[in-house]
Parts: sequence; C-alpha cells; structure tokens
Amino acid sequence: MTTLEQTGEAKRLAATLAGGIAVLLWSLLALFTTWASGIPPFQLVSLCFSVAALIGFGVMARKGRAGWRSLRQPAGAWALGTFGLFGYHFFYFMALGNAPAVEAGLIAYLWPLLIVVFSALLPGERLRWFHLAGALLALAGAALLVTKGQGLTFDARYSLGYLAAIACALTWSTYSVANRRFGSVPTETVAGFCAAAALLGFISHGLFETWVTPTIGQWGAILLLGLGPVGAAFFVWDYGTKHGHIQALGAFAYAAPLLSTLLLIAFGQATATWSVALACVLIVGGAVLASLDLLRRR
Repeated sequence: MTTLEQTGEAKRLAATLAGGIAVLLWSLLALFTTWASGIPPFQLVSLCFSVAALIGFGVMARKGRAGWRSLRQPAGAWALGTFGLFGYHFFYFMALGNAPAVEAGLIAYLWPLLIVVFSALLPGERLRWFHLAGALLALAGAALLVTKGQGLTFDARYSLGYLAAIACALTWSTYSVANRRFGSVPTETVAGFCAAAALLGFISHGLFETWVTPTIGQWGAILLLGLGPVGAAFFVWDYGTKHGHIQALGAFAYAAPLLSTLLLIAFGQATATWSVALACVLIVGGAVLASLDLLRRR
C-alpha cells in the first residue's frame, strides 16, 4: 500500500470512528427520553431539533460568511437531509402509534442491515459475505434484546403500523447510503436540515398533538437530547456515512440498542437477564465480522 493509499485509509478509518460516535450517542436516547416522559413525540422531536439547529447556527456564526455559505447547497442535498432526519421520526412515531412497540421497533431497526445491503450500490464499494453475515448476526442480537427472548406475533390489524415501520427503516438506510453522493456538502449544513426537521415537527405537532408545557426537569432532558442523540449524533453520522466504511457503520449501529439497554440497567430502569448477555455476544461478534476487511487493513 502506497503512502497516498495509507493516508486515504487513515482518513476513512477516522471517519468511521466519527460515525461510531453517533451510535454511542444514540444509546443515550432511551434514557434521556424517559427523563422527558410526558412530552408528546412530535413536540419533543421538534424542540430537540431546534436545540441542535441553534447550536449548529452558532458554530456557523463564529465562522462568519464562510460558515453561512455552507447552507448554499443543491436542492437534492436539502431534500435528502430533511427527508432523512424528519422522515425517519415521522414514520417511527406512526409505527409505534399503530402497532405493538416490540414488533414495530424491531421492523424499524432493520435499517442497519439495509445499509449494509444498499452499500453495494455505491461506487467503489463491494458487498462481501462477511458484511452481510455480520449484519444478520447483529440483527439477531437486536431481536433478542427487543423481544427479551420471547416470540413475535404479527397481527394483520396492525398492518398500517408495520408498513410505517418498514418505511422508517427504508428512510434512514436510504438517507445514510445516498448521503455518499453529497460528499462535498459540508457537515455544518446538517444544522439547516435540523432546522427544517424542527419546522416540520412543529407542524406535525400542531396537527396531531396538544402542547404540553415542559417542567424544568423535562427542559433539561430536551437540552441533553438536542446536544447528543438528536443533535451532535446527526453531524458525526453525516461525516461517517460520507467518508467512512459504510458496511462497518451499518453493523456497528446494532450496538445502540445494546448500549441503551445496559445504560437502563445501570440506572435501575431495566433488569440484567440471560438474553441481554447473549445479545451482547451476538451484536459484538456481528460488528467484528462485518468489520473484517477494515481490521485486515489495519
């Protein structure tokens, strides 16, 4: 491997690690959301995206005109970014509102596997057997976590919710893979996508929900969400999907529900069981298997 190739691979690894930070931040989502319990979903997501947008705009303002110029992007980039951030949450909440949470959540969380599969469509990417095997292994671990070792039952009465969950998985996986097409769009632009998602969230809140005035504690949870899982996570994920190893990121994304469960256990809001331990083995093993080519290069 030449020096130029080594430099390029080092940058790609750094971008992959940056994308991995998003997974770590998403693992905080469940915990912080429990602290914001009582706030309607669309109200919550619109407030969180508002926090993320304001912080992003603050960073742009410090850079002056050069910072604000990052918002001058093609309509396709704006459509993809807004569709990805808001569309995922819209379909997710629709799924949970029209189907049992366990089944809807598991279907929605097919997006990491779909990222691995769809990555084969990207120029310069090659889908290998261990990418797919690793993602499937991690999916089995996530299924074990969600179902707690129990079986799944799909009822035709909840078809709308199941379809919404499928749309949710397709939305985020499509956004994550298609994002590579806009590699020249600076990550700062995500602040604009967050602002657009916040606006659509407020509109959805007005159509489907009633405003609930947050308490001081809930405002604190909203701030934490906007800083991390519904804020910084989207910025580092943007950078990772544009410049990193997309298959490794897809498999590693299954670590989010595992880490989330472990955090809930640590804070006394969940119980440690054999299914959690086995899920840990499956998810970690799947992530390592899907990252085999990356580990070989290192």
